[in-house]
Amino acid sequence: MPCSVCETVPTLPQGRGRLFLWVPIPHSHSKLLNALTAEPVETRAAVQPSIQALENLGLAISVGEEGLKSILERIAGILADEEMRASRALFLPEGVEPRWQDCGRVEPLTQLLHRAHAELLVQVLAENRLVSYFQPIVSARDPAQVVAHEALMRGVDEQGNLISPGLLFEMAREAHLLYQLDLAARRTAIQTAAQQRLAGDLFINFNPTAIYDPAFCLRSTVWAIGRSGIRPEQVVFEVNESNRAHDVGHLRKILHFYREAGFRVALDDLGAGYASLNLIHQLQPDLIKLDMQLIRGVDRDPYKAVIAQKILELAQSLGITTVAEGVETPGELQWVQAQGVDLVQGFLIGEPALTPISQLANSSEVSSPVAGILQKGAIEPPR
Repeated sequence: MPCSVCETVPTLPQGRGRLFLWVPIPHSHSKLLNALTAEPVETRAAVQPSIQALENLGLAISVGEEGLKSILERIAGILADEEMRASRALFLPEGVEPRWQDCGRVEPLTQLLHRAHAELLVQVLAENRLVSYFQPIVSARDPAQVVAHEALMRGVDEQGNLISPGLLFEMAREAHLLYQLDLAARRTAIQTAAQQRLAGDLFINFNPTAIYDPAFCLRSTVWAIGRSGIRPEQVVFEVNESNRAHDVGHLRKILHFYREAGFRVALDDLGAGYASLNLIHQLQPDLIKLDMQLIRGVDRDPYKAVIAQKILELAQSLGITTVAEGVETPGELQWVQAQGVDLVQGFLIGEPALTPISQLANSSEVSSPVAGILQKGAIEPPR
């Protein structure tokens, strides 16, 4: 069930052609026209584009051997940021005249520039170079018991080096490729979990701003899960503080769609933003994940401890499953255990890995760090 928008990776146009620009004010028009035609004489023969002034503050700029990216970067050095954002652009191959049907392809000039700078992301998407790492989530009462994994996206460059998800999502937001990246990340998580025969639950991140219409945009995700053999009740879709949609009504529709399909939903990074507690009653999640910055050093910081306690009390009174993220020390683990947290995740438990820990439970080469701590008697599970 493909989506024509999210399935397509728009690349930067190649070859000769013309870049049509429409700028916001006469000053922008004259500034750009004068700057692009005022190059030193000795460089004109090699890189000087021919420029035609059009009606309605338009320009037609020829693109030659130097390529579109070079022209866009020169324009960015002439116009102010606000002028760039307010300008519109359309590239047409050499010999092609603009038609009214091309109106739908006109895009913000900044978006075209960001797409030029997002060549790495475009290559990763076009060549399916995304991978999923899995971080274990364990029972707080018995930290040696792995009950779930969170799928964490990574990119891989041509040399086989990992690319951070933060960099990929930053490029995707700027280049208007968030829809493609978010869908590819979800699919990769599902496919890899199925290939690894993942035991327990699977937590998958999603970005609500990358979903126009849940019934349409998410159908391929539901189809992929059904085809993988993973049961819907095993899947938890989580949305974090930084990616929560400003339109809560839209987010509520997305979560309703997931629940109707048999999945559970989680709010990530609880305690990281001012709107977190308000979202609990608006979205009524099945799980909440306490932000790692709140958990970090919670056993030594009385302010953090009080805030975390109140969030936990609220969740527990509402019957919401709680997950403590970012647990890195025995002291933090002991604290969240004492407060009745249900599930725990963090480097103390296990770092993200290509192979889920549950698959290596019988291997002499890999074991849960927490299991080793328990064996040494450093931490005692609560009775």
